[in-house]
Amino acid sequence: MKTDHVNCRKLFVLMKRLPTLLLLLVFCSARSQTILQPGFDPREYADLLSVTFHGSSIPDSLERMKTKDPYQLEFLSPELGLLNRWSLYRRDDNVGVINIRGTVNKTTSWMANFYAPMIPATGSLQLNDSTVFNYQLAENPAAAVHAGWTIALGHLVPGIIEHINQLHREKGTTEFYIFGHSQGGAIAYLLRSYLYYEQKKGAIPGNILFKTYCSAAPKPGNLYYAYDYDYITRGGWALTVVNAADWVPESPFSIQTLQDFNPVNPLINVKTILKKQKFLVRIAGGVVYDKLERKPRKAQRKFEKYLGHKLYKLGIRKALPQLKEPGYVHGNNYMRAGTPVVLLPDEEYRQLFPDDKNKTFIHHLFAPYSYLLKKNYGLK
Repeated sequence: MKTDHVNCRKLFVLMKRLPTLLLLLVFCSARSQTILQPGFDPREYADLLSVTFHGSSIPDSLERMKTKDPYQLEFLSPELGLLNRWSLYRRDDNVGVINIRGTVNKTTSWMANFYAPMIPATGSLQLNDSTVFNYQLAENPAAAVHAGWTIALGHLVPGIIEHINQLHREKGTTEFYIFGHSQGGAIAYLLRSYLYYEQKKGAIPGNILFKTYCSAAPKPGNLYYAYDYDYITRGGWALTVVNAADWVPESPFSIQTLQDFNPVNPLINVKTILKKQKFLVRIAGGVVYDKLERKPRKAQRKFEKYLGHKLYKLGIRKALPQLKEPGYVHGNNYMRAGTPVVLLPDEEYRQLFPDDKNKTFIHHLFAPYSYLLKKNYGLK
């Protein structure tokens, strides 16, 4: 009887607390629901594209005067490294936007693009006499990335991480967009990778969620970097948006050599296979194979020589006198990364934006991307 009495008292206490428990469960459930959702959202991309080009999600100045902009500028960095810059916006719903600026019309900014030898995706860069940038952008030791954009990343990330942690601490911000157009998109790839591995190390809170849009972006690294990037952002959390008429996403040059293959690829072992063939087949096959294999390897060496060693000596070292030349990966097998979103031109687009050799970026800037986005997705 005493046990029954104790159980009844416990049940009574539990029933008294039930409304509070239910409210707590509802609160926790609401907190667990994220604002950001995976997959491509045309309106979301349109707003971010406008933020990049106009400093506002409202591209029309007259409309901006009568409509409240949900994106408020929190921080604008100084120009750093190879004239790189980033900005931080915060939306009314407490979502942050990390926006990476693209190329500006200055030689140093362009050098960040042309300094295109590959370096390991995990390593260190001596940025100046007192600063070493230790970075991890992939797990696979065969992964490699663009040298110029990794140097840019090294100058930008200290401030980015500081402001992410500050917003998280002071405002409770746990959701961020990462956005960049053109060169900004290329750096945004590397930034997303860097933040993933820094989050694993505990440098930023584990409950922060990132969604990435790389717009009109060049190729950031080799196949093994692309594999890693697509894996860590799987499920629709990293989009790459491309106008099919735009040449910038086609760059840098991609040169594939035998060194870029997985070790069990039979093409690597062709000479071993040829040794088992008849004499004439062995000789003829060996000659053809050597010619096919030699030319890509020679092209890669020239690429590394001129856009690596020589550009470092003639330009990069002048812009960043204390930067130590990094060791290069002997490869240029550049690949695209991220979930692709293709904006496909039609005949009407071609009439509005006709190919013109004197207008190099006619398909690359805000107007063509905005037009195709509205046309392809029915936005107003």
